[in-house]
Amino acid sequence: MSEEKEKVRLSKLMAERGICSRREADDYISRGLVMVNGEKIDQLGTKVDPNVKITLEAEALKQQKRLATILLNKPIGYVSSQPEPQYIPAIRLITQENQFGESKQRLKPEHLKGIAVAGRLDIDSQGLLLFTQDGRIAKKIINEETKLEKEYIVRVQGQLPDDKLKLLRHGLVLDGKELKPAIVEWINDDQLRFILKEGKKRQIRRMCEAVGLKVTGLKRVRIGNIRLGKLPEGKWRFLEDDESLD
Repeated sequence: MSEEKEKVRLSKLMAERGICSRREADDYISRGLVMVNGEKIDQLGTKVDPNVKITLEAEALKQQKRLATILLNKPIGYVSSQPEPQYIPAIRLITQENQFGESKQRLKPEHLKGIAVAGRLDIDSQGLLLFTQDGRIAKKIINEETKLEKEYIVRVQGQLPDDKLKLLRHGLVLDGKELKPAIVEWINDDQLRFILKEGKKRQIRRMCEAVGLKVTGLKRVRIGNIRLGKLPEGKWRFLEDDESLD
């Protein structure tokens, strides 16, 4: 006789399924906007069977559509978040004056409420930086199990024999863990393209250092299906309705 599966918190299960973040789940539950097997659940902390069917009411779905995601082309010298007093956070570049393109949607104070960086860039790096109010998008990017590709153009100094290039692609260990296989290829004499499916702190710089290369420039140009494209440095735009990470 098989044991009954242990029940889990509804908010945790919603987050695991990518329906929303746990914080958003608690909000929807408390407002009676979550249905489990067709039954409304409005008690925080409710536990359910892991195999239940979960749906959101129309009001919650509309609220999710209103969640803002912003693409910024971060310049060197700005930090992604939580800066020490002497550093400037990249979010300060998200102003009405810096909005790029002809989108009908214009920046409003509510677009910045609760917005957070999803996938950081260090102060010496530039390129595509995403800010989002949407827990689903954040999880896809920063979850350890993510399969989303992140693409970088990296300018380097030093020699890279074939055996070291192979090591960059697979075989390096950082922080005691073997890195996932990566795509690494030459673009020209001093630039490499890196495509990673993980994002450890200063990962590419540390990978290059491990094989005797010095990074002199690093630019992120893609996260999943979202590309930096022609977005000018220091400018930002909203994620469009027809764009998605995967």
